Amino acid sequence: MARGWSGALPKHRRAVVVTGASGGVGRATAVAFAKRGDRVALLARGREGLAAAADEVRRAGGEALVVPVDVSDARAVEDAAEQVVEEFGRIDVWVNNAFAGVFARFTDVAPDEFRRVTEVTYLGYVFGTRAALRHMLPADHGTIVQVGSALAYRGIPLQSAYCGAKHAIQGFNESLRCELLHDGSKVRTTMVQMPALNTPQFDWVLSRMPGRARPVAPVYQPEVAARAIVHAAGHPRRREYWVGGSTAATLIANAVIPGLLDRYLARTGFDSQRDEGQQGTAGNLWSPADGPHGHDYGAHGRFDAESRPDSVEEWLSRNRTRIGAGILAGGLGAAVTAAGLRRRV
Repeated sequence: MARGWSGALPKHRRAVVVTGASGGVGRATAVAFAKRGDRVALLARGREGLAAAADEVRRAGGEALVVPVDVSDARAVEDAAEQVVEEFGRIDVWVNNAFAGVFARFTDVAPDEFRRVTEVTYLGYVFGTRAALRHMLPADHGTIVQVGSALAYRGIPLQSAYCGAKHAIQGFNESLRCELLHDGSKVRTTMVQMPALNTPQFDWVLSRMPGRARPVAPVYQPEVAARAIVHAAGHPRRREYWVGGSTAATLIANAVIPGLLDRYLARTGFDSQRDEGQQGTAGNLWSPADGPHGHDYGAHGRFDAESRPDSVEEWLSRNRTRIGAGILAGGLGAAVTAAGLRRRV
């Protein structure tokens, strides 16, 4: 059992692990946990990004532990989890977020590139989940949050490796969830399906497209994703969260009219992922994007001007209990008023 484990479930200063924490959604998520006062272990390859993320976590009020690791290395991820437990005493929340991608037609993606995307984006989640469970199951406590995407259900052109990995995560997570429920475990797992987000990935992703890679509009700020992840970590009994109206619309349309959506994406899916200009050369498929140049990309990409800072769906997910109570109270009030009117009549 983890050193320092008292058996009481902590309400504050949770021990949290975030993979892919050096930039983008992982960076924003680490800071969001830090604002609660949590202790946050930052896992990623990019040392410059990790150092900057750790400074940001501390400024936000959290405690930071930097653990450089490539999540595609199962043994290294296990060692990272051991290091977190040695430092923090336990793991309360593990957020799987690290990923890699290639923007290209399937036939233009080399086999080793497709394998690398799969190893980071899918097996990285598998290895992270195994490492977390190794410590959570004996304590019968903990939450694993899988950061997903609308693309976990709906494949789009030019991202075959990434879409395949996200689909795999969805199936793997459902299987694990059923096993935990069967065992009566108090360890929880939940998945958060994301929309297009304004992160630096579109400047460092390997791309063979003309022009620069970009997210499909509408685009949301990474803090929207971070708030949803923190909420999911605190409310893991819900199996899945959808963030953004585009995610909801995509998943519903894919369930009802998938063939029509195929044709729509065939017409629009190429141009909607291309911007004017020349793609950067910082690709992070094989090595960290910050590389030897010491560049910190931060959480945001280059789409601040068009990105939405809020999501109605994310707000509804976080507040559905209060909304339900309000509707119930309103209904009861209306019923009481109607009954009173009937008695007066």
